[in-house]
Amino acid sequence: MKPGKRFGLSGEQKSDVWRRWKEGQTLHEIGRAFGKEHSSIRCLVSRHGGIAPAVRRRALLALTLREREEISRGVASGSSFREIARCLERAVSTVSREVAHHGGRSAYRASQADGQAWQSALRPKRCLLSIHLKLRNIVASKLILDWSPKQISGWLKTQYPDDQSMHVSHETIYQSLFIQARGVLKKELLEHLRSKRRIRRSQHSRIFKDARGQIPEAISIRERPAEVEDRAVPGHWEGDLLRGSRNSHIATLVERHSRFVMLIKVASRDTAEVVGALSKHVRKLPATLRRSLTWDRGLEMAKHKDFTVATDVKVYFCDPQSPWQRGSNENTNGLLRQYFPKKTDLTDYSQSDLDKVALRLNQRPRETLGFQTPASKLRESVASTH
Repeated sequence: MKPGKRFGLSGEQKSDVWRRWKEGQTLHEIGRAFGKEHSSIRCLVSRHGGIAPAVRRRALLALTLREREEISRGVASGSSFREIARCLERAVSTVSREVAHHGGRSAYRASQADGQAWQSALRPKRCLLSIHLKLRNIVASKLILDWSPKQISGWLKTQYPDDQSMHVSHETIYQSLFIQARGVLKKELLEHLRSKRRIRRSQHSRIFKDARGQIPEAISIRERPAEVEDRAVPGHWEGDLLRGSRNSHIATLVERHSRFVMLIKVASRDTAEVVGALSKHVRKLPATLRRSLTWDRGLEMAKHKDFTVATDVKVYFCDPQSPWQRGSNENTNGLLRQYFPKKTDLTDYSQSDLDKVALRLNQRPRETLGFQTPASKLRESVASTH
């Protein structure tokens, strides 16, 4: 094949494209496998929002091409419908309707009849949100508040426990957003998703890396009290810096028990600057919420002993290249990318701006909290300790 020559993909090849996409292969990798530009693969994938289209299918009792060929031979030989039906083990009415619907005895052709039947084959069911106006409006109103599809789905189940018609899976919401041909949810609502992507990506495509440095005299996470691990006691925090463009950063703190978030403006990642800003905010917390802080291996916490002296909060450090040991904080930093996309200059945001974003996150229900909000969970835990 000459370079640059256009060619399409067969149905089998398209199925293979979707298989590779689900496995997490990149557009470039898939393109190389078929000798096509990655932009061509993107056109196919983006047309369906990154979600493999549902396969059309025939009804279970529909006649097959082989059966139609038997009918065609029977008609040509002059056999009666009853004789043809007996050979096929079908009802006589099935055979007679088939022949009448496709031109009668004189014009019946198996291949043409089968092609017309395929055009009428069962199509995927209409999306739930396209036929349920009240549910669609509720979903849209929550998306505008930056709730994720999974949060909306879980919240609906708690609000309408006995009304199955008001339940919708998060996958259905995603499909209604990404597959714009459905015309169910406006494409503007995509802007309220944490990720601004226009296509759904496979979970297998995500790669997490952490290559932070070493901290002198760091207390290992392995020495952390057991009460921190089981999240039963409030007051244990996870922290990190969220990176922006032009070497800008935001300090993020997440309370492990409630997933409550605090965002702190820092002028730089200099250890004195970061420790000073964190100390100032943490000292405002009640004593019951000042128990420990778990950080990664970033050198911004090199003066962790100064932080402990100022707040009476001991700092524990994760193992190298082990971001999952701060799972709550890693997840929260992902959520924050909805508000602070990569390459955003974070110096443009004031502490007041950061407080508003934190409030948004703290008032969104979390699946891991049984769809309570972090704010309500923290209030509940603080009240129970008094």
